[in-house]
Amino acid sequence: MDVAGVVPRVLGEDLPVEFRAYDGSRAGRAGADILLEIRSPLALSHLAASPDELGLARAYVTGHLEVHGDMYTALTRFPAISLEAVPGRVRLELMLKLAAHRLWWPVRPPAHEARPHGLRHSKNRDSQAISHHYDVSNRFYEWVLGPSMTYTCAVFPDAASTLEQAQFAKHDLVARKLGLSEGMRLLDVGAGWGGMVLHAAEHYGVRALGVTLSRAQAQWAQKAIAERGLADLAEVRHLDYRDVAESDFDAVSSIGLTEHIGHAQVPGYFAFLRGKLRPGGRLLNHCITRPDGSHSARTGKFIGRYVFPDGELESPAAVISAMHDNGLEVRHEENLREHYARTLAAWSANLEAQWSDAVREVGVERARIWRLYMAASRFGFEQNNIQLHQVLGVRLDGTEAHLPLRPDW
Repeated sequence: MDVAGVVPRVLGEDLPVEFRAYDGSRAGRAGADILLEIRSPLALSHLAASPDELGLARAYVTGHLEVHGDMYTALTRFPAISLEAVPGRVRLELMLKLAAHRLWWPVRPPAHEARPHGLRHSKNRDSQAISHHYDVSNRFYEWVLGPSMTYTCAVFPDAASTLEQAQFAKHDLVARKLGLSEGMRLLDVGAGWGGMVLHAAEHYGVRALGVTLSRAQAQWAQKAIAERGLADLAEVRHLDYRDVAESDFDAVSSIGLTEHIGHAQVPGYFAFLRGKLRPGGRLLNHCITRPDGSHSARTGKFIGRYVFPDGELESPAAVISAMHDNGLEVRHEENLREHYARTLAAWSANLEAQWSDAVREVGVERARIWRLYMAASRFGFEQNNIQLHQVLGVRLDGTEAHLPLRPDW
């Protein structure tokens, strides 16, 4: 069995993809706009060591497996398939070939594979996990995210909206849901590079405090705050949200942090944030979720090892229940998954436009990780494998929610 012939025998002979391999073999549709190249026996060795998505990711990240053409398009061409679905004879041939490569060409995981130590979701381990992903390079993130430096789902007013317009619209939607107005106090947990803090201070006259576990993010945000002349209203601290001493906030925003909290900690997380609110104060939680409760909260191996170590995704019902059962009456929720697919498409386009600079800045392996994960995440949102939910809750003032009779945002 030649090397290139393995893939179509496993995935199907009619895929609109061309396959080439280091042994000179070819298969698939010649001249297709997507070419999968097995460049080295080490690609098969990675698959032998981890015959799943992790092995494929390792082979791609290290460059022993190459995708010629658009990564997102390539991912849409391959069907989901399990080893059990492969015909028995092909499975045996494949296992023998992989076993041989594992013996002849031993491999180690790539350098950028995260293995945080300590108790899962302890403060120290959470700090390691956040640093792995966010303390990469502010310059790299400027290229990928664009001027808004906002690393969460945008909200596109219409199909023609730019990424910057959509990120502004997202921050403004959060501000209006929270009912922000001049003189109010906002706590933004998981503040990133300060996008929500800056928006609340600049456009609503709010005194905004943001906290992040990424030192690089906090430094960038503080510089941006000073440059915009907002130091009297806004601050972003390098701090675990659990160490925020202040309380009696009018509003709390959590935009893209719940994914890092951990399933067991979610009820306590919302109870803690409720305790930071004054009576009548509102909380807006914005996070990626599973599509339903039938899936494990743990992320897949590739995302867990290379992208978001220790990340866990709740179902929408789990998020709503945890908020509601811990003192936050839920008043509104919406699913924005199509918006996240558009956001990721824009980030991917930014990365490709700055590819050479990005490789020089963070190295080719890390750049390949981002290319793969953003394309795969975009596809996941489009296929409804993951969702993005905004949930608005309020800490009641007795029995009063102090909300308009109908949503005014």
